[in-house]
Amino acid sequence: MTGIQGRFRIRLGDFKLDVDFQLPGIGITALFGPSGAGKTAVLRCIAGLERAPGAYLEVNGERWHDDAAGLFLPTHRRALGYVFQEANLFPHLSVRRNLEYGWKRIPISDRQVAFDQATELLGVARLLDRSPARLSGGERQRVAIARALLTSPRLLLMDEPLAALDRGSKAEILPYLERMHEELSIPMLYVSHVPEEVARLADHMVLLEQGKVRAAGPLFDTINRLDLPLAHGDDAMTVIQAAVAGHDEQFRLTHLDFAGGRFFVARQPWPPGHPIRVRVHARDVSLTLRHQEHTSILNIFPVTIEELSEDNPSQLMVRVSAGGTPLLARVTRKSAAALGLRPGLTVYAQVKSVALME
Repeated sequence: MTGIQGRFRIRLGDFKLDVDFQLPGIGITALFGPSGAGKTAVLRCIAGLERAPGAYLEVNGERWHDDAAGLFLPTHRRALGYVFQEANLFPHLSVRRNLEYGWKRIPISDRQVAFDQATELLGVARLLDRSPARLSGGERQRVAIARALLTSPRLLLMDEPLAALDRGSKAEILPYLERMHEELSIPMLYVSHVPEEVARLADHMVLLEQGKVRAAGPLFDTINRLDLPLAHGDDAMTVIQAAVAGHDEQFRLTHLDFAGGRFFVARQPWPPGHPIRVRVHARDVSLTLRHQEHTSILNIFPVTIEELSEDNPSQLMVRVSAGGTPLLARVTRKSAAALGLRPGLTVYAQVKSVALME
């Protein structure tokens, strides 16, 4: 049986965690929400660092906690890796010995990740003889992730692993996390309060608020729900799975096809067929009743209005469907009235800016 099933109810001081979830047993699931929502508390319960009365936890067919049956595996018996905000490397050990610390404690027959594979995946092979004191923040965190992988976990917990890094270090480490996602079959629970990180990495999302699960589902669906706060405010966005269709060498453009049409972006190095996620902010999408011809905007395609919701007193958020792909557009109430926007109406979306999440 695949999947991660959990139920935790616990009071921690003035905070009460009350969650019941069933998550995919593959890919990256993001636990998303504001500070104090309960994200880290969930990870600590999964890791066995907090014991919740009446709890239940099953990871891809293995029961780790079943209070009703008197079962509670202590942390050291749970096949998991845990990456914290801080790298927490042993300062007196070299990078190599930090990595070997957990790896050598795993029986050879149980090792699923080879030493060379982990160092190559995280780009730390050239750092093996250094001490942690001689590493940058991003390098230390990559070593910490490699160390967690070398314990051959059946589940990898990542508690805001980029939170302590500066912007440059975050940009450096994200491609390594994407490679792990592509090349390893280890399920990951990734805690974050940064929408851009979640949009770039996650397959599935759990939205936590005040210790409860507000919503859960595939990322591409959940991030567009107008009944959730993610789809409102200046950072509201849509994440779309696209693929390189070809290149226009004359004008140095790349064509990206998705279910609802084609995006034109600046020339990219990837070959046709290369998959890529794109991010479109709602503020960069406008709606028109007819296809505009005399415009500098290249990304225009037909869409059907699905739902309208108030974003603020003067603006509405409009969710449209482009060939089954959801897209968000922020428009003023005045524009919505003038255009007669309503569910079921076919209009054209004009996308001013497309960000590549690669």
